[in-house]
Amino acid sequence: MIRANPTLATILTRRIAFFAMLAMLVQLAVIFSDYYWNVGELSRLFVEQETERLASGVGDTNGGVTYRLPEEIEQRYSNAKTGYIARIRDQSGKVIFESCDDACESRFLPKDVNPPDFWLRTLIPGKPLTLVGGRAFFIGHQRIVVDVATMGDPQNVISEVFWNEIQEHMVVPMSILLVLVLGATLLSVRRALKPVQAAANAADLIDPLDSMSHLPFEDMPREIAHLAIAVNRAFERVGELMKSQRVLTSGIAHEVRTPLAAIKLELGRIDHPRARKAEADLDDLVDFVSQLTALARLDSFDHGMFEEVDLAVLCSEVVAQLAPWVYEHEHSLELSIQAHDVCVKAVPALLKDALRNLIENAVRHTPHATNIVVKVGTKGVEVEDRLAPARQAPFDPVHPSDGLGIGLQIVERIAELHKGSLRHTLTKEGHIFSLELARTDRR
Repeated sequence: MIRANPTLATILTRRIAFFAMLAMLVQLAVIFSDYYWNVGELSRLFVEQETERLASGVGDTNGGVTYRLPEEIEQRYSNAKTGYIARIRDQSGKVIFESCDDACESRFLPKDVNPPDFWLRTLIPGKPLTLVGGRAFFIGHQRIVVDVATMGDPQNVISEVFWNEIQEHMVVPMSILLVLVLGATLLSVRRALKPVQAAANAADLIDPLDSMSHLPFEDMPREIAHLAIAVNRAFERVGELMKSQRVLTSGIAHEVRTPLAAIKLELGRIDHPRARKAEADLDDLVDFVSQLTALARLDSFDHGMFEEVDLAVLCSEVVAQLAPWVYEHEHSLELSIQAHDVCVKAVPALLKDALRNLIENAVRHTPHATNIVVKVGTKGVEVEDRLAPARQAPFDPVHPSDGLGIGLQIVERIAELHKGSLRHTLTKEGHIFSLELARTDRR
């Protein structure tokens, strides 16, 4: 949906192009109205344009003047019957080219008259144009006089005059202005939006559960900086809610554990097998409450707590801590470090909770004399329970037959928070739980 929306540069380009076209249409209407009703100006432009085209055929070879009628006007001035006549003379009055005979003498200035640099006479006022005029050019070192006349403008040369004026006064300057304005605007917008683009890239990586996450607003335009500051305030509020939720979760856990501890204390004074069974059930309930509390904390922990963790060191600490408890339950615990310097970006407390849950799950749901092996590899950590050879098929710790427990759900959630995964493999000897984590290179 977002990719379908146009960028700000595209929007500005479209709008600038639209208003530029609108301005060109308005200017076209102004130019048309200015020239169409000004017959005198049209006549002047006609004489200037036609004499310039005729003069383009004049050449200077070895001090002599030569002439060749340009191809674009050759048909127009080939004879006097076309409605257009022309005469070209050098500075001595010698005729270089003429497309008329007696008509030239009756309409143009006499040959013995030194003409001005520009002259014009209207024969019939109004349109279509009927006029005579002339213009002097300096080609090489000679002064060339070009006279031209039209009787009704049968080939509608006046439309070419209009088009030349549009090109000269509108198309060329407006195109240059459009390119400069559009280029400068896009360059300015691109430079102004650089910090905004950086903030947008940061927003893709922002984590609402990370108190350190925020949008950079330095060097932003003031209006957009206000929006970034408001977003940062919203994330600060999320962080405050996370802290409140952690406090509430800890409070609930404490309020639940206290009466459970009192109940267990009272059961310890009763000398009866059923009291022992109730104590065991109560221990399961305490563990279950602890797991629920841990699971609730996972959704509100601060993601800014991630740091580089050495898995070998972390696993050694957990194994050393749980080894007495494992042996008390008549199991054995082994640590196998198959890869050293395996570092991951993680929260140490959460990884310890995950590893502790896997070990406790293996102890609770396997028969006595089971060997529990914790392996540290390049992909992460594996917890394997190996049954004694005399035992039959392994128990299924994923679906225990009795007791409460959501330890594996907690481990899966911790793996997701670390962008990893938890895999379960069933073997002939027992079960293997693989906690795979993204490894970081130690520099």
